[in-house]
Amino acid sequence: MQLSVEFEPHATLLEQKGDGYVVASLGEDSGYVPYTSFSAKKSYIENNPKTIQAFTDALQKGMDYVNEHTPEEIAKVIAPQFEETDLETLTKIVERYHAQDTWKSDLIFAEESFDLLQNILIEFKVLGEKVPYADLVNTEFATKAAQK
Repeated sequence: MQLSVEFEPHATLLEQKGDGYVVASLGEDSGYVPYTSFSAKKSYIENNPKTIQAFTDALQKGMDYVNEHTPEEIAKVIAPQFEETDLETLTKIVERYHAQDTWKSDLIFAEESFDLLQNILIEFKVLGEKVPYADLVNTEFATKAAQK
């Protein structure tokens, strides 16, 4: 037996071919790991708050859509981005993510998620030491977007 870490759609395709099985979800077992985040220079944020807010609002709108629609509806919407994956497979992947509560309801980068990410990066020797949350994270725009 061989173990590997796979991302979608590869994990589901391995299952469909009978070449493997998804036995655990790292995201489900670890908590919310912020796999995607956006950064900007402090000066850009200070000089362009409307742009930052509009960008964050658009991302929140996408999160709202994901949380308010069925896996089937989501799969149909994202299908053009995954031309090599059929709709049935995409639906199965989205169903799995939905069942695992993969998507948060907001974009707020919580301190516990920041700490979890730093712990992972330190464990794999990508980061030497922790950085204070308050020094790097600004939740002002995500908080406003979540309240709309």
